[in-house]
Amino acid sequence: MPSADDVRVWLVERGYNNRDLIVLKYATTEGDQIFRRELAAQAIDMDGVTAAKDVSPDNLEAVTETDVQERYADEVRRMADEHDPDDTI
Repeated sequence: MPSADDVRVWLVERGYNNRDLIVLKYATTEGDQIFRRELAAQAIDMDGVTAAKDVSPDNLEAVTETDVQERYADEVRRMADEHDPDDTI
């Protein structure tokens, strides 16, 4: 259940790691913080990847590189313009 303190983050990047896990990165509007989520490829259909999530601030990591922050902020704007938060991506 979402908390009043939760922060809305938007999907900005999807990739794979060397353990065959799908790595999802969701960023804040400013692109200065991310929420990282790893899923087994088999679980992606069951779990559903949405355009946005509301997460606890405790689960966010800082993004320190300015160019990455700008790229994430641009992608957040695009996702928010094109999708509702609950849209499956």
